[in-house]
Amino acid sequence: MRRLTDAGYTAYLAGGCVRDQLMGNEPTDFDVATSARPEEIKEVFPRAHAVGESFGVLLIRRHGHTIETATFRTDGPYSDGRHPEEVHFSDAEHDARRRDFTINGLFQDPLTGRIIDFVGGQTDLQSRTLRAIGDPHDRIHEDRLRMLRAVRFTARFGFSLEEATADAIRQHAENLKGVSRERIGQEVRRMLLDQNRAVAAWELQYLGLDETVLGESNLTVAPTRLGQLPEPVEYATALAAWIFDRHGESVEADKAAKRWRRALMLSNAEYDALKDALDYSRALRTSWPRLGIARQKRIAASPPFNQALLLVQTADRQEFIDIRRRVLDLEKTGLAPEPLLSGDDLIEAGMTPGPEFRRILDGVYDAQLEGQIRDPESALELAWLIRRTLAGDGGTD
Repeated sequence: MRRLTDAGYTAYLAGGCVRDQLMGNEPTDFDVATSARPEEIKEVFPRAHAVGESFGVLLIRRHGHTIETATFRTDGPYSDGRHPEEVHFSDAEHDARRRDFTINGLFQDPLTGRIIDFVGGQTDLQSRTLRAIGDPHDRIHEDRLRMLRAVRFTARFGFSLEEATADAIRQHAENLKGVSRERIGQEVRRMLLDQNRAVAAWELQYLGLDETVLGESNLTVAPTRLGQLPEPVEYATALAAWIFDRHGESVEADKAAKRWRRALMLSNAEYDALKDALDYSRALRTSWPRLGIARQKRIAASPPFNQALLLVQTADRQEFIDIRRRVLDLEKTGLAPEPLLSGDDLIEAGMTPGPEFRRILDGVYDAQLEGQIRDPESALELAWLIRRTLAGDGGTD
């Protein structure tokens, strides 16, 4: 920025990095806005990489860091509700007024520390208010994703959503359907991975955005279970808690998971984790006390267990404590010890490989988990007994 200034141009820090510093937070990245046009930036930094040169955006790599550097501009029409068809290079004030919210429309001269505020962002930071710059209807018409960004910023910072901005979002909530499912999913993921996830969920519902975001009817139910999750938590666990908040534990888990998978573009791994979180947590609440030692150990050693247990905690603290105490007792004899027998051991003992091998090994391992056998010799004896039992009834039991 000093090099741009020395070359005769204005150069400011822009947007989120200024906001974060004024709030006492460490910025995650720094964006630069400048009066220099792309060809002029390249004169100062010949190796600048153009990623959106027609929009005045270049990447400058310095000392191991890549800085997004953009020319001051105003935006033309937004025909697709996401991106301007054209831009016109302008000055700092016009550049500030094209942005989304006042707290994101601030500039700073890092060489002097001076804040440049054309939109009242400092006042809104002090009053902890999220407000659209100018007419909120215009800002939403330009980029419909701003409705979700408003929710995310409001929840993340603990701000109040300014009334006119909130009203505009309610009126345009239906228009969110024009935004790609991938971008909607990305915004929701960022909301639910934040510690204020329950506030974000409530705002989505209160503003009527949940209908489009989730592909469900609008519900204004308190996301209490979502709010009781610890920090941090996995994305699938947060989704499961919100599903339980919205539909109760009697929800058809498979249908809900499939619906949210489509709506939020979940990866296969996230979809599987969501189904497991729903199924395992419900099983822990309904059948855990009646399960035998082997089954309890298998469940407690499974990857979904810990996240499912967090969901139990949000529903019944005492159940959570009881399960944790039981698991501590089970751990004394090993939740997932190395099996005493393998398929190779069965073959070496003279058994012919077949579909019953899995049932034999499972039976032997269950006995090991329950402490009925403690050495390979007794394990092999039990394997032969199971093998004869299976053979005696045709292998159907």
